[in-house]
Amino acid sequence: MTETPLHGIIAYPVTPFHDASGPQAGAPDLPTLRHIVDGLVASGAQAVAPLGSTGEAAYLTDAEWDSVCETALDTVDGRIPTLVGVGHVSTAETARRARFAARHGATAVMVLPVAYWKLTRLETERHFATVAEAAGVPVMLYNNPGTSGTDLTPAEIVALGARIENLTMVKESSGRVERFREILDLSGGDLAVYNGSNPIALDALRAGAAGWCTAAPGIVPGGPRALYEAHIAGDTERADAVLAELLPLLRFIVDRGLPRAVKTGLEILGLQAGAPRPPLAPLTSTDADHLATLLKDLAPYA
Repeated sequence: MTETPLHGIIAYPVTPFHDASGPQAGAPDLPTLRHIVDGLVASGAQAVAPLGSTGEAAYLTDAEWDSVCETALDTVDGRIPTLVGVGHVSTAETARRARFAARHGATAVMVLPVAYWKLTRLETERHFATVAEAAGVPVMLYNNPGTSGTDLTPAEIVALGARIENLTMVKESSGRVERFREILDLSGGDLAVYNGSNPIALDALRAGAAGWCTAAPGIVPGGPRALYEAHIAGDTERADAVLAELLPLLRFIVDRGLPRAVKTGLEILGLQAGAPRPPLAPLTSTDADHLATLLKDLAPYA
């Protein structure tokens, strides 16, 4: 089985923005980003993953992306592993981001096969191979058909892993639990698999997932950690109980959209991270009130 640098709770920070009326109107708020990332490290996350869907990477300019990447990695400063989302519709830009992240100390990079035109199998392989070579660090293939429009089957994923030496990890976000075991079995354990679908977190871990990639630690840091620790300890009853408590929040933030929900949650908790970038919009007041109730119920996991 391939050694993997990532395990456990892999926490995804939002990208905070300055208030639209201030002197740095709408720009990434790097001091607040440092505070958020430092909080994730301090709260016990096993890894931090900036510039995923939660981090609104798709809405950043190249210069903004670079500043957020560098700030997040500098803040972690090697205390725990880091996983940087580098996905882009262009192979050249994805490769550039991968090189940038690796140069600034990323432990690994995550690649979502984003495409306007549906890619052929050969185009997909060339894309991943080019980015993997540019990165020179372990690569996580991110399969999220809900956001990318591309659903790579376990067999296709394993074939890519067999041909690309440093493609050693898969984040599976289709929500289909059977895929975790299928990828592990087909790859002979050479590909480590991670869960990216919050509601099935415990089922995924029990099916062999090496970790849980989640934005939830941003607003309930103790919850995902408690679930993972109970699972590792073999405390089935405790793990089930923690999941039952977390599920309403997990389902809510996925349903409402991670950047919207987590940023509103941070505001409820007293930290201003700015509104998400258009076309995204903040939660409605009704949803914000409901989120406040969910967070109050989960106060023991704060």
